[in-house]
Amino acid sequence: MNAILNLHNKSLGAISQKLEPWFLPTFARFTFAATLLVYFWNSASLKLGDSIFSLGFGAYGQILPRAFEAAGYNTGNISAFNKFIAYAGTYAEFILPALLLIGLFTRLAALGMITFVLVQTYVDIYGHMADESAIGGWFERVSDSPIMDQRLFWIAIFLLLFTRGAGPVSADRLLGLK
Repeated sequence: MNAILNLHNKSLGAISQKLEPWFLPTFARFTFAATLLVYFWNSASLKLGDSIFSLGFGAYGQILPRAFEAAGYNTGNISAFNKFIAYAGTYAEFILPALLLIGLFTRLAALGMITFVLVQTYVDIYGHMADESAIGGWFERVSDSPIMDQRLFWIAIFLLLFTRGAGPVSADRLLGLK
């Protein structure tokens, strides 16, 4: 039994040692780019108005559904604070994914994305009144709910990037950031 354990530890330990410093952060950024980058950029694009400096009707409806309803769906009735939230949320959906893509300020961008996903989840559940099938739950037979299940995977990727950084192929590495 000791021989098997030693073989296991020696062979898999050597593989882990070679992959450890670079593979997980690089693979996490690749996974993000392959699966979520376009999702976030498309979502942000839907919130823009006539230019990149103006928000459209959809921004307030998506980010602040209850406040927008209370304002009579009139953007002129939205408070300055709520306008700030809408602009910040929209630009965060462009900027934070771009930072993760190039690996610049990766830990801060990943923390920002975790916060963004948590706020997005709150808005979907309480602002848009998502139904039970969309919310789902953990530790159940079905594992495809768009909120609880999928977003846990998103946060896992962001937590890995927050704790490990961007990896060797990144702007962070070029700038000497750790």
